[in-house]
Amino acid sequence: MSESAQIKLSEHAREFIDSCLLKYPEDQKQSAILSALAEVQHENNGFLTEPLMDLVAEYLDMPKIGVYEVASFYSMFETKPCGRNNVAVCTNISCMLRGGDEIVEHVEKKLGISLGESTSDGRVFLKKEEECLAGCCGAPMMQVNHVYHENLTIERVDEILDELI
Repeated sequence: MSESAQIKLSEHAREFIDSCLLKYPEDQKQSAILSALAEVQHENNGFLTEPLMDLVAEYLDMPKIGVYEVASFYSMFETKPCGRNNVAVCTNISCMLRGGDEIVEHVEKKLGISLGESTSDGRVFLKKEEECLAGCCGAPMMQVNHVYHENLTIERVDEILDELI
């Protein structure tokens, strides 16, 4: 029996996806793809597997390749195991000009990992370089588990990370 035949979307995930589907016309189920993948990823310790993506495709009546394309295109999705706390530091021009590069260097040193790696205890995943997290007016900024932290200082970064460690 294949792995995808052994797993199912949780009841909670199905209910969540169904609530998202109410926002769209009945014949536009694929419109809920981002929300569906985010929920399934959250339930699976922060990453998507092919069998899980196949289940989402089936649930939304989409071709599997369409789901794979979305999951591989958007930086919010991970397709390999990673640390359970997701940290993304913006490195776009606004953040860079206000100290974003120094924030990245500090986070790498503090956690003992490089961009794209997880800590050895599996607690923190430092996403690869983020081109823009759309928080330019609050630069430098980072996103931790999808929560924005703006106008960062090294001291504030330490406080945020210490809560995760």
